[in-house]
Amino acid sequence: MVSTDLRNVEWGDVVEAIERCYELGWTDGLPVVPPTVERVQQFIDYAQRPADEVLGAVPERRREINVAKVAANAVMAGCLPEYFPVVIAATEAMLTKEFNLIAPSSSQGGAAVLVIVNGPISRELDINSKGNLFGPGNRANATIGRAIRLILMNACASIPGLFDRTLIGHPGKYTYCIAENELETHWTPLHVERGFSVDQSTVTVFPAWEPRQVRAAAVRQAVLDSVVDVASVLGTSLANDDSVGDHTIPVRQGQIVLTIGGASEFWDGWSKDDVRAYLHPRIRRSLADLKRVQAIKGEMQEGDEDRYVNLIPEPDDILLLYAGSPEASGYRCAVIHSELPKVASAAVTREVRVPPL
Repeated sequence: MVSTDLRNVEWGDVVEAIERCYELGWTDGLPVVPPTVERVQQFIDYAQRPADEVLGAVPERRREINVAKVAANAVMAGCLPEYFPVVIAATEAMLTKEFNLIAPSSSQGGAAVLVIVNGPISRELDINSKGNLFGPGNRANATIGRAIRLILMNACASIPGLFDRTLIGHPGKYTYCIAENELETHWTPLHVERGFSVDQSTVTVFPAWEPRQVRAAAVRQAVLDSVVDVASVLGTSLANDDSVGDHTIPVRQGQIVLTIGGASEFWDGWSKDDVRAYLHPRIRRSLADLKRVQAIKGEMQEGDEDRYVNLIPEPDDILLLYAGSPEASGYRCAVIHSELPKVASAAVTREVRVPPL
C-alpha cells in the first residue's frame, strides 16, 4: 500500500506504484520512491513528532501542512529518516509570515526555495559544502532539496501551470540544498550571525534564483569587484521592475546569497562584515541605467548618470557563506539573487529539532 496526505492506494508492485505516482501527479518529473505506510511511519517515528502536528499553512490556498504530509514527500524524494528533521525545519521556515511562501511560489520569475544547512547536523548528514556545491552526487543535498520541491507541489499546491506561474524556471526548482563549510574558515557561520549558537543546527530558506558563477583572478579586490559586477547586473530581480509607477527609487531592493570558496587564508584579516562593508555600497546602479530599463519611471535628468541607488537595503542582507571548493585556480564564487524584494519575501532561519537518541 502506498500512502500520501490525501489517500491510500493499493498497487501490485514497485514499478506499477511509480507509474501510478506519475499518473496521480505526485512527481516532479523524475521517478519517486513509493511512500508506503510503513516507510512514512518510520520517518514520523524517527522525528518523534505527532503525525497530525500542523507545521504551518498556506491560507491563500486553504492548505495546512502537517508532519505526515511532509514525511510522505520526504520518502518520495529519496530521503533517509535521518534527514527528516532538516526537512521539517525547512518546511516550518518557508511557512512563516516573513518568508511569505505565496509570493515566491507563485511568481513568474521562478523562485526556488534554497535550503542552507548550518551546525553539527550538516556534518553528521554529510551535506556537501565544498566542491561541486550546487551539482549532483550527494544524496543528502539532492533529496532534502527535492523533498522541499515535492512538498511545495503536493502539499502547498505550487503545481507548474496552476499556482506555479514560472515563465522560465531553473534547475534549482528540482532540488536546491547546500551547507556552509564552517570548520575550514575563521569566518562566523551564517546561523551564528543570525542569532543561534555555534552548536545549534539550523536551516535557512531563501527565495532564490539560480547561482550566477563569478570567476576572478585570485586577488582580493578582483574577486570582490567581480562579485559587485554580477550582483548589480541589469536584468536581475533587484535591478529591473516595471511596476514602480511614479516612485523615484526601485521598490525591488532585496537580499542576495553569496558563496565564497577557495583557500580560507586568502581572507585572513577580513571578517564577513568587512566583505559586506566593501560590497554593499558598490552593489548599485545609476538612475540613468535604471531609467533606461524602466526600473524607474520618468524622463532622463541631468546628473542621472552620477546618481546611484543601492540594490540591497542593508549590509546584513548579503547572506555570506564560506562554501565551495577550498581548492581553486583563479577564484570562483556564486551570487544568488532573491526573486522578490525583501518586503515581499525574506530569508528565514529555524533550528533543526534533532530527536534524542
